[in-house]
Amino acid sequence: MADTLLDDVGGLLRETADQVVLPLFRKLDAADVSEKAPGDLVTVADRRAEEMITAALRRLRPGSVVVGEEAVADDPALLEHLRGSGEVWLVDPVDGTSNFAAGRQPFALMVALLTDGDPVAAWVLDPLAGTLAVARAGEGTRLDGRPVRTGDRAPALDAVRGAAMSHALPAAPRALVEAGGARLGELLPGLHCAGREYLDVLTGDQDFVLFWSTLPWDHAPGSLLVRAAGGVARRFDGTDYRPGDDGHGLLVAASEHIWAEVREALLGGA
Repeated sequence: MADTLLDDVGGLLRETADQVVLPLFRKLDAADVSEKAPGDLVTVADRRAEEMITAALRRLRPGSVVVGEEAVADDPALLEHLRGSGEVWLVDPVDGTSNFAAGRQPFALMVALLTDGDPVAAWVLDPLAGTLAVARAGEGTRLDGRPVRTGDRAPALDAVRGAAMSHALPAAPRALVEAGGARLGELLPGLHCAGREYLDVLTGDQDFVLFWSTLPWDHAPGSLLVRAAGGVARRFDGTDYRPGDDGHGLLVAASEHIWAEVREALLGGA
């Protein structure tokens, strides 16, 4: 992998945000927003940003495959590339589309590069905050150009702060999570933007985040960022998250200690 790749893709996301996404923020007309499925929004910013990012990634890595969220909506068979060999890009052109469409923040632009199904590099940009996190597997995570390490965090359980998308959980685990939240310092409802949740784990604003839906473009970039910083991204049963796997439920934590403590507190009876 070229030494400049992290900078090249980071620059691409900033350029896309500046040229395509931010000019449309709070300037969308009704005709600029539609539903791919009930409750699942897409905007002209999503589509234009994905087109720009896809074309640039293909130029950066000739022969690679790009799997974008909006392209998958049109052709679900593209997901099979995540289980194959070779280089595959995952692109979420505007993560947090419901926020973006409503004129709210946060939202993010996200990319991951997979080799033979495993994430090897990742990028998450919050364009309003100007925050960019990048990672390469085995080489650590950088947040706005500075190395960040989370794996040594070991707060007491009653000081742990994190988010759980409990509204999306089935009834049984939802009841466990809501009851167990009283044991934590603070249980947050979530930001409706996975990319920002992952950034907040890196910055220390949150110690963990619990998801039910695990669409690959939502979680491949952020899970690698957290893992490369010393954190953990695992299914509720303790198996490592892989973007090409089917299933639901993901607990991401800044460290092994936090993951184990939060898993027991929120899902111990599951």
